[in-house]
This record gives sequence, C-alpha cells and structure tokens, in this order.
Amino acid sequence: MHFSLICFDKPDHLSLRMESRPAHLAHLKMHEANILVAGPLLDDAGRNPVGSLLIVEFDDLAGARAFADDDPYAKAGLFESVTIRPWRKVLP
Repeated sequence: MHFSLICFDKPDHLSLRMESRPAHLAHLKMHEANILVAGPLLDDAGRNPVGSLLIVEFDDLAGARAFADDDPYAKAGLFESVTIRPWRKVLP
C-alpha cells in the first residue's frame, strides 16, 4: 500500500536539518526499495527546505509510521508536524 508522508520543520531549524541530513539520507538509502519519491518542501522563494514530502510503499500504516518514526530527522526533533495518509496513484 502507498502512503504520503508530509512533514513540516519547526521554524528556524535549518541548521538542525543540515546537521541531521547525512543520517537522514542513509536512512532513506536503507529503505530505497520502499520509496517511490522523496524530497524537501521549499520555502516560498524556492531556496531553503522547510519540510519533506515522501511517497512510500509499506504493507500497512504501521510500517509507514515505523519508517517515519525511525527517520533521523524525526529523532532529532526537526519536525513540527508529520501527516501520514494512504495514497493512490492515478496519473500518469
């Protein structure tokens, strides 16, 4: 089953994001087979990351939540909010 993960950073936490990024990327690499797409959400100017958007595939919501909870960004306390929802691809 596919899930969307929409994560918003706490304000003024860019330095924590950058410090945690290598561990975050290693986490994503370990789960690469489960990831359809992943990348940062950007500020209005399109320059600085302010969150993350991922579309992932796991057997169930519990698997998607475990993946999200184990993310080094989440463990570092970067996120202000994380929303996980079932997702269905329609196009293309």
